Amino acid sequence: MNQEDVDKIIAEAVAESKAESRKKWHKGKSSNDSVMTARRVLNWTFMLGFAAAIIIYFVLPEQRTLFFCVGFGAIALKLVEFYLRFMF
Repeated sequence: MNQEDVDKIIAEAVAESKAESRKKWHKGKSSNDSVMTARRVLNWTFMLGFAAAIIIYFVLPEQRTLFFCVGFGAIALKLVEFYLRFMF
């Protein structure tokens, strides 16, 4: 066995190891498209709600109750998305 053969065997073993670890980390990501769609929609609604809360905070400073309702509503949506991410 010469050096080229050893290097080839090592390169194949490293490539196989990377492929296996990639499968381990991404095992459930593409299998359930409905959950991914729901997560995407929840993320966008969270971002819009958070942006609306920031705008309300600066534009209507006397409306703290509205700010807290919109802000906590956005956080609740993010918690639902967080639950979906780790459960499905």
